[in-house]
Amino acid sequence: MRVSEQTANLGWRAWLPAGVRPYSEAAPLAALFLGISSALPLTMIAATLTTRLAQAGIEKSTVTAFALTFLAYNFKWLWAPIIDVVKLPIIGRVGQRLSWLILTAALAMAAIIYLGSLDPADDIAAVAVAAIMVGIAGATFDVVIDAYRIELLEPEQLGVGSGMSQYGWRIGAATAGAVALVVAARTNWSIAYYVCSLFALFAVIVGLIMREPSRRQEPMALKGPLEAAKAYVSPLMEFFKRSGALIVLLFVLVHKIGDTLANLTFRLLFEDLGFTNDEIAFYDVSLGFFAFLIGIFVGGMVYSRLGMKKAVMLSLVLMAISNLSFAGLAAAGHSNWGMAGAIGFENFSSGVGGVAVVAYLSALCNLQFTGTQFALLSAAASILGRFLTGTTAGTLIEGMGYVNFYLLTTLAALPGVIMFWLMIRSGLVDRSLGTAGSVHADDKD
Repeated sequence: MRVSEQTANLGWRAWLPAGVRPYSEAAPLAALFLGISSALPLTMIAATLTTRLAQAGIEKSTVTAFALTFLAYNFKWLWAPIIDVVKLPIIGRVGQRLSWLILTAALAMAAIIYLGSLDPADDIAAVAVAAIMVGIAGATFDVVIDAYRIELLEPEQLGVGSGMSQYGWRIGAATAGAVALVVAARTNWSIAYYVCSLFALFAVIVGLIMREPSRRQEPMALKGPLEAAKAYVSPLMEFFKRSGALIVLLFVLVHKIGDTLANLTFRLLFEDLGFTNDEIAFYDVSLGFFAFLIGIFVGGMVYSRLGMKKAVMLSLVLMAISNLSFAGLAAAGHSNWGMAGAIGFENFSSGVGGVAVVAYLSALCNLQFTGTQFALLSAAASILGRFLTGTTAGTLIEGMGYVNFYLLTTLAALPGVIMFWLMIRSGLVDRSLGTAGSVHADDKD
């Protein structure tokens, strides 16, 4: 095809810079709005519910206990096979993914509306049950959204699509949280929750426009309990039958340990260095937010230009180095320039890494079991780091100080870097990929 013909086929997109053009394609744009909806349930049971409970005069110990409602997101892979293999009656005629997208969006909206209808001061136990319902409904909604996104994107779009999804998540979380506060201040918390529940409709609208994902592979019909049991374990069996599956899973488990250990302790460092709330708000929240958005954009471009393997390798190195910047800040003490540099570089690196690693995890999925395998891999990517942070981070900081602690987190990131380099050298990265990383819509059959 001639250059002039290619330009004509691009239409208005031909006027965009080449680096921006992939972000304007239909599937990545759909991923943006899917990300907005994905952020809603977690936002409603995280910062928003915490603020609501605090304003209702609930004890701090009770408020912090509500963090347990997030556990559904770590264990969503347990029921994800149902979404991959069960065809819904009646509504299932519109397609496997689309029907589940509509159903889980409705369940998430219903759970959020129910949570909003309760008064924490009257019945905190009922609020706890409702929050758990939102967590389970939201985690299930997440499984469908992730599967829909991966199956909608072509292999070469996974990087850009992952970036757009994260843009959407950040926009959705910030907007829903702000809308809840503004509406609650002018009316009440119940109406705020009702209004915010509408954010789930972004995913539904995407589904109605894009229809069933182009790379979706229909599940086999279940003809009895034996086949149902086999279908339940098939996603895990398929993954572990691949070449080097245990090594790949070990990499997924350890690659974020250093980053997670460091990230969950930053606020402790800022407090001990004497930064004010205003300084934390400006540097950590505002500057960090924009640095993260820039990192996401750069990550998508790097993935498109360099390919998956080089992009992931670069992101792992950047995330490891970013921990050193906090060792430098801890050594320097209260320094606004030091904080700006550390926060800016860390968020930029996280943006690049988030795109590359999420795209890699997406590419590891088999299109027959996208929901289950991505739920498992994404949970595995964070659970070990969170466990170690909760059990050892505070003790390590008290024992060795912040500088040595962040040097240790840098060292903790190196096994992931070395493992992925060896996986590239041995060809394991290519051999272990699922069909989501190679099969296009035109050749899935």
